[in-house]
Amino acid sequence: MIDPTEVKSLIRLLDDPDAEIYNHVHEKLFSYGAEAIEYLETAFGEAFDPIQQERIANLVHEIQFASLKKDLELWFHGGAFDLLQGILIINRYQYPDLDEQKVINQIEAIKRDIWIQMSNEGSPVEQIKLINHILYSIHGFSGNTTNHRDPQNSFISQVLETKKGNQISLAIIYSIIAQKLDIPVYGVNLPQHFILAYLDESRETEFEGGILFYINAFNKGMVFGRRDVDMFLKQLNLQYDKQFYEPCSNTDIIKRVIRNLISAYEHLGSSEKVDELNELLEILG
Repeated sequence: MIDPTEVKSLIRLLDDPDAEIYNHVHEKLFSYGAEAIEYLETAFGEAFDPIQQERIANLVHEIQFASLKKDLELWFHGGAFDLLQGILIINRYQYPDLDEQKVINQIEAIKRDIWIQMSNEGSPVEQIKLINHILYSIHGFSGNTTNHRDPQNSFISQVLETKKGNQISLAIIYSIIAQKLDIPVYGVNLPQHFILAYLDESRETEFEGGILFYINAFNKGMVFGRRDVDMFLKQLNLQYDKQFYEPCSNTDIIKRVIRNLISAYEHLGSSEKVDELNELLEILG
């Protein structure tokens, strides 16, 4: 437990012109971690000095970013099994105070809408048609074609709120919901595009890797085949590579989300955010 009186006294010293005093105070407050945040946020609201406000805001961000890095490390070294948990950690970069249960509830609500109409006898294509109907026609999700480079397209809370996202964020939502319904849909790390694959392990073949078909979550769940992937790669002048056809790991998915964010913030000229996101990328190896 931290001493509130001591914390408040330290916060008052944040605008000290003496660099040595400021650095000592900064380090001490930083060492308290998340426990100090509520005191810092209260002080921010009461501060009139712009230097003190800026220093408080920066310190809060540093504490939250350190916590985020730790959580991402734990997720990665723990096996990166839960994709939703991974994408929520990245969401915290921009929305550290978000109630994550709200996101989980939104995902569960869509899953429930699909489950209510699901038939056990449904073929793989029928299952996908049902997901597409609920996700795109009923809930109104669509690809953000007008502002594709907006970083908001990569934050799951915003995509669920606005119903608009990029290829990978829509594919993440699609695959998380499908897997919760025991429908084997997984992400495929295609260059310049992110798609989904429907797997049927019972039809495992050496060449197809058990994949029945592919799904384009950005284009209302359009179903397509291996030849379409061949043609797409041919247009990009890329040689055959197994990884362009088969499901990738959750770590690869989160790395791609971070790279998208780096590209978006580079475009906006936010060099500090680019540096921090590169730190997150390094954690994932």
